[in-house]
Amino acid sequence: MLNHVMIGASDIQASKRFYDTVLGVLGAPAGMENVNDTGQTRVFYMHDGSTFSISEPINGEPPSAANGSTIGFVCNSPEQVKEFHDVAVGNGATSVEEPPGPRENATLGTMHLCYFLDPDGHKICGIHRPG
Repeated sequence: MLNHVMIGASDIQASKRFYDTVLGVLGAPAGMENVNDTGQTRVFYMHDGSTFSISEPINGEPPSAANGSTIGFVCNSPEQVKEFHDVAVGNGATSVEEPPGPRENATLGTMHLCYFLDPDGHKICGIHRPG
Protein backbone atom coordinates (compact mmCIF):
# COMPACT_ATOMS: atom_id res chain seq x y z
CA MET A 1 0.00 0.00 0.00
CA LEU A 2 2.72 2.51 0.91
CA ASN A 3 5.43 3.60 -1.48
CA HIS A 4 7.54 5.69 0.88
CA VAL A 5 7.72 7.70 4.08
CA MET A 6 9.58 11.03 4.15
CA ILE A 7 10.33 13.05 7.26
CA GLY A 8 11.92 16.44 7.75
CA ALA A 9 15.41 16.87 9.17
CA SER A 10 16.95 19.93 10.78
CA ASP A 11 20.53 18.82 10.02
CA ILE A 12 20.51 16.56 6.98
CA GLN A 13 24.10 15.31 7.43
CA ALA A 14 23.59 14.51 11.14
CA SER A 15 20.31 12.77 10.31
CA LYS A 16 22.02 10.80 7.54
CA ARG A 17 24.71 9.62 9.95
CA PHE A 18 22.01 8.64 12.47
CA TYR A 19 19.86 6.71 9.98
CA ASP A 20 22.84 5.15 8.16
CA THR A 21 23.81 3.61 11.50
CA VAL A 22 20.34 2.75 12.84
CA LEU A 23 18.87 1.40 9.59
CA GLY A 24 22.11 -0.51 9.01
CA VAL A 25 20.96 -2.76 11.87
CA LEU A 26 18.07 -3.83 9.60
CA GLY A 27 20.39 -4.44 6.65
CA ALA A 28 19.60 -1.22 4.79
CA PRO A 29 22.48 0.26 2.80
CA ALA A 30 23.66 3.80 3.47
CA GLY A 31 21.26 6.47 2.26
CA MET A 32 21.59 7.98 -1.22
CA GLU A 33 21.73 11.77 -1.29
CA ASN A 34 19.76 13.75 -3.84
CA VAL A 35 19.28 17.48 -4.33
CA ASN A 36 15.85 18.32 -5.76
CA ASP A 37 15.13 21.00 -8.37
CA THR A 38 14.58 23.67 -5.71
CA GLY A 39 17.83 22.95 -3.84
CA GLN A 40 16.78 20.85 -0.86
CA THR A 41 18.94 17.86 0.03
CA ARG A 42 17.11 14.59 0.57
CA VAL A 43 18.42 11.15 1.52
CA PHE A 44 16.71 7.94 0.38
CA TYR A 45 16.99 4.51 2.02
CA MET A 46 15.69 1.68 -0.18
CA HIS A 47 15.46 -1.77 1.35
CA ASP A 48 13.23 -4.83 0.91
CA GLY A 49 10.79 -2.99 -1.33
CA SER A 50 10.34 0.02 0.97
CA THR A 51 11.69 3.55 0.83
CA PHE A 52 12.32 5.76 3.85
CA SER A 53 13.67 9.25 3.30
CA ILE A 54 14.76 12.35 5.15
CA SER A 55 14.57 15.82 3.65
CA GLU A 56 15.29 19.44 4.29
CA PRO A 57 11.74 20.85 4.35
CA ILE A 58 10.80 22.17 0.91
CA ASN A 59 8.82 25.10 2.35
CA GLY A 60 11.89 26.44 4.19
CA GLU A 61 10.21 26.12 7.60
CA PRO A 62 11.77 24.07 10.42
CA PRO A 63 10.93 20.35 10.46
CA SER A 64 8.49 19.14 13.09
CA ALA A 65 7.41 15.77 14.39
CA ALA A 66 3.75 14.92 13.96
CA ASN A 67 2.02 14.29 17.30
CA GLY A 68 0.35 10.87 17.24
CA SER A 69 2.43 9.61 14.31
CA THR A 70 4.74 6.60 14.43
CA ILE A 71 6.94 5.13 11.71
CA GLY A 72 7.39 1.38 12.16
CA PHE A 73 10.31 -0.63 10.81
CA VAL A 74 10.12 -4.43 10.48
CA CYS A 75 12.75 -6.33 12.48
CA ASN A 76 13.69 -9.97 11.85
CA SER A 77 13.78 -11.09 15.49
CA PRO A 78 13.19 -9.95 19.06
CA GLU A 79 16.97 -9.56 19.37
CA GLN A 80 17.03 -7.24 16.37
CA VAL A 81 14.26 -5.12 17.95
CA LYS A 82 16.47 -4.59 21.00
CA GLU A 83 19.58 -3.93 18.91
CA PHE A 84 17.66 -1.44 16.71
CA HIS A 85 16.57 0.41 19.86
CA ASP A 86 19.97 0.29 21.56
CA VAL A 87 21.87 1.47 18.47
CA ALA A 88 19.39 4.34 18.04
CA VAL A 89 19.72 5.43 21.67
CA GLY A 90 23.50 5.09 21.43
CA ASN A 91 23.43 7.49 18.49
CA GLY A 92 21.29 10.24 19.98
CA ALA A 93 17.72 8.90 20.08
CA THR A 94 15.55 9.07 23.19
CA SER A 95 13.87 5.88 24.39
CA VAL A 96 10.13 6.30 24.92
CA GLU A 97 7.29 4.13 26.24
CA GLU A 98 8.17 0.75 27.73
CA PRO A 99 11.60 -0.88 27.33
CA PRO A 100 12.04 -3.04 24.20
CA GLY A 101 10.28 -6.37 24.56
CA PRO A 102 7.13 -8.41 24.08
CA ARG A 103 3.68 -6.80 24.11
CA GLU A 104 0.48 -8.82 24.28
CA ASN A 105 -2.45 -7.78 22.12
CA ALA A 106 -5.78 -9.59 22.21
CA THR A 107 -6.27 -9.12 18.46
CA LEU A 108 -2.73 -9.27 17.09
CA GLY A 109 -1.08 -11.69 19.54
CA THR A 110 2.43 -11.24 20.90
CA MET A 111 4.68 -8.72 19.20
CA HIS A 112 8.14 -7.50 20.15
CA LEU A 113 8.38 -3.71 20.02
CA CYS A 114 10.64 -0.79 20.77
CA TYR A 115 10.00 2.93 20.51
CA PHE A 116 12.32 5.91 20.36
CA LEU A 117 12.37 9.51 19.21
CA ASP A 118 14.98 10.32 16.58
CA PRO A 119 17.12 13.47 17.07
CA ASP A 120 14.39 15.60 15.41
CA GLY A 121 11.64 14.11 17.59
CA HIS A 122 10.07 11.69 15.08
CA LYS A 123 8.63 8.61 16.82
CA ILE A 124 10.14 5.41 15.46
CA CYS A 125 9.08 1.83 16.22
CA GLY A 126 10.93 -1.43 15.67
CA ILE A 127 8.53 -4.37 15.41
CA HIS A 128 8.82 -8.14 15.12
CA ARG A 129 5.71 -10.29 14.76
CA PRO A 130 6.51 -13.99 15.17
CA GLY A 131 5.33 -15.78 12.25
